[in-house]
Amino acid sequence: MKKSGIIFFIPFYLLLGLKLFAQIDEPFNIPVIVIKYFPVDGDNIDKKITGDFGESLKFTRDKTDSITQRIIQTLESGSKYHGYKDTTAVPSLKYNVVKVIEFLEPLPVYEKDGHQHPITDYRKILERINIKYWVEDEDVNEVWIWGYHGGVIDLWESNMSSPFGDVSNSDRDENDLQVFSKSYTVYHYNYQRGLSEAIEDHMHQIEALLNNIDGRDKTPEEEWSKLLFWGKFIGSDVSHKIINPGCGWAHYPPNGEKDYDWKNKNYVWTDIEDWNPDGTGGKIYINCQRWNCNSLDWFIYWMQNIPGRNNNISYNKKLLSNWWIFVGDYDYAKENQLGLVED
Repeated sequence: MKKSGIIFFIPFYLLLGLKLFAQIDEPFNIPVIVIKYFPVDGDNIDKKITGDFGESLKFTRDKTDSITQRIIQTLESGSKYHGYKDTTAVPSLKYNVVKVIEFLEPLPVYEKDGHQHPITDYRKILERINIKYWVEDEDVNEVWIWGYHGGVIDLWESNMSSPFGDVSNSDRDENDLQVFSKSYTVYHYNYQRGLSEAIEDHMHQIEALLNNIDGRDKTPEEEWSKLLFWGKFIGSDVSHKIINPGCGWAHYPPNGEKDYDWKNKNYVWTDIEDWNPDGTGGKIYINCQRWNCNSLDWFIYWMQNIPGRNNNISYNKKLLSNWWIFVGDYDYAKENQLGLVED
């Protein structure tokens, strides 16, 4: 007797959901290329080129190698939701350096309207290393450039190329990077500075991404305080100041009164550690001592309060998504029209 069988068909929209949950369940993998520009004069960095940095080549290599590793550690740690109090929290991001390239020469630059100094030629840098291959075939989605500033060149802390448009802390020039079928983001670090300044590049890129997803670019300025990310999460409005102490942003902690106010010892009530959009989260009375009164620890603390894996936060009876997907898999998020709140 022939046995009958039952074939189950899974609707396509459920398959998309399964893929999304699988991606959120595991850290988003971010392949990275590191490019270093060391203009040298003998055994030292040429101060005539960099403007104010003339350490030895060995010192500079060691410094950039060390900070690169610490950037990875910091960003991964920062993607642990409530990692400062949940010892079981796991990162949403996993960085993997797939290639390191070094040039013993100055950064290529060009003159651009609106800039006092020549600006870094990111397109030329990336065409030189055949970035199309790395993005299209090797899935690289971040490029970290080690260079300089010194008041002699202009740069962008972050710069994006995407088929969905440039969303970055730049002038969003669609022609300064090659555009492919996949997105990639370029970060320009300054070896004249330290780890905190490198992480701040990422902080502003996160802000740019989440503001874009939340629709701030298309929202009248007088309505910014009502937005989920900029208004409710950060607690700000068009002034960029803190008007309702929430989670703050890169330059403004919840008790911040001015830009870069990371050492402010004035206390304020904030729901940063129990934030939810309806404002009913438990509040704590804190000042800068909560993040050791320094910028780097503030950045980590802020990132660890971004709704991440298993955040279980609801808004209008819907769960918030894992916001790190917009850093970890931007193309998937855009292709599937994902937002800060799950459908």
